[in-house]
Amino acid sequence: MQDLLTRHLRDALAALAPEGFDAGAVEIEYQTPKDPSHGDLATNLAMQLARPLSRAPRQIAEALAAYVNARVADDAALARQVAGVEVAGPGFLNVRLAATGLTDGLRGILEAGAAFGRTDAGGGRTAIVEYVSANPTGPLTVGHGRNAVLGDTFANLLTWTGWEVTREYYFNNAGRQMRILGQSVKARAGELLNPDGPVKTLDLGADESAVVPASFPEDGYVGEYIIEIAREVLETRGAAVLDEGDEVFTAAAEKAIFADIEATMARLSIRMDSYFNEHTLYENNAVWKVMEDLKAKDLAFEKDGATWFRTSVLGKVQADAEGEREVDTVLVKSSGEPTYRLPDIAYHMEKLSRGFSLVLDVFGADHIATYPDVLRGVEALGGDTAKIDVVVYQFVTLVRGGEPFKMSTRKARYVTLDDLMEEVGADVTRFFFLMRSPNTHLEFDLDLAKEASEKNPVFYLQYAHARIASILRKAAETGLTLAPGAEGVDFDLLTHPNETVLIKELLRFPEVVVEAAEGKAPHKVAAYLREAATAFSAFYRDSRILGEDPSLGAARLHLAEAARTVLANGLAVLGISAPDRMDRA
Repeated sequence: MQDLLTRHLRDALAALAPEGFDAGAVEIEYQTPKDPSHGDLATNLAMQLARPLSRAPRQIAEALAAYVNARVADDAALARQVAGVEVAGPGFLNVRLAATGLTDGLRGILEAGAAFGRTDAGGGRTAIVEYVSANPTGPLTVGHGRNAVLGDTFANLLTWTGWEVTREYYFNNAGRQMRILGQSVKARAGELLNPDGPVKTLDLGADESAVVPASFPEDGYVGEYIIEIAREVLETRGAAVLDEGDEVFTAAAEKAIFADIEATMARLSIRMDSYFNEHTLYENNAVWKVMEDLKAKDLAFEKDGATWFRTSVLGKVQADAEGEREVDTVLVKSSGEPTYRLPDIAYHMEKLSRGFSLVLDVFGADHIATYPDVLRGVEALGGDTAKIDVVVYQFVTLVRGGEPFKMSTRKARYVTLDDLMEEVGADVTRFFFLMRSPNTHLEFDLDLAKEASEKNPVFYLQYAHARIASILRKAAETGLTLAPGAEGVDFDLLTHPNETVLIKELLRFPEVVVEAAEGKAPHKVAAYLREAATAFSAFYRDSRILGEDPSLGAARLHLAEAARTVLANGLAVLGISAPDRMDRA
């Protein structure tokens, strides 16, 4: 319907605009008015055109409305979809849908089924979404969880809107952290063989400490998982393994932790298409080529034994007591160890070289001040940064009874993502990570997450789906079943206001998916689903299905099936199951 309306608005614009004006290049967007008296759709097209057409927006709106309304009178296809267009305020165009358009849309939902909501807005373009990307130093924590779920849902949204998506996990299995990991495991293995050996107390900060073997590294990993890995190494290699180098323990830890990470992601229905090892960028010399190219452009220089990126000439400023000043950035420390910026520039150049139309990064808030340096480097080297999109999400606080948990991968006290799923389930975990805008700090309320009532948004949506499935089963027991293709169903009987409201709400779903995909805003799908479920509840309260005239009951049953379809598809976009049965269903 929107495509048809857009076509006629473009025709109207072409007739209205001066010669040479490209009406096809004008972007026409629609919103759903909050006040139903303002129509079913609205567009501010006339106000957008006021300056290029040098006319008052209301005058433009009146001309566009007159044209479209005249076409409604002449064009049967348009008249079936649109009842008319009105001008409001300074130049809004309010569109009222025809009843036949609503019933056609309802049939469209039923015909599309599991595909309803999928569009070709992406036009088959390719995208790579990099997310999770936790180094194999410990189990995935709640902090990693929001990254994982957001990235996976961004990929879902892009897929639903016609993109070809590659999901990639970027990691580093070398460097100081991995050496310390191996040393931690080796120390624990020695402790298992000699439990009465010398020990020391390790200060973990925040008034926490741990008793560890004397050989334990000062900033080692003290989680219980380190002991489990040490035990596995001893079981497979024997006590003689302690005479071997730290590398044996590092390799064993990496293998065990990656297996744990992959199992955790699988519980969240997250799969990766590819894994990229940062070490590859050193093996193929890509990192040092970046350095050489920056030096060739006089954008890298040596100072105090370190190598610096001349970001001061690329717009980087830092605020201090005297105001803002241009600053440079370290690329390689005086120790010879690169900062993360250098391999990240190389990695982004590598991703762009693969020809993706979109390179999407999912970063935590700790990257907000540093990822711009990577983009500066990419742009300086000729990379197309317009293809790179970065989503920075705020962190998560677990709350129980108003008290937050502390989380750390090194300290003994932390909450893993598996711990969270054990307590509240994978579906609840995913939904709670998605129900707020990524740029909003998230308080994950465990008490609410465990509540089996309508206060819990996941329960509310899943119960709505299960309730409809139950209605369909009970209807079938009475002989009232869904007709293939809704053939013979008279949707003109659906005249109750709540029936109309529900149909309109369901028809919004494809628009919401596109909006969420383009805005990297999965919380909009979560919010929409609650509105759809609420609209269904109001419909079902006022419109009986069983015990009515058979024709009316059939029409309402098919409307219920359309609602079930939209709820199921929306939950699928979010990576959440849509059960057919629940305790209260």
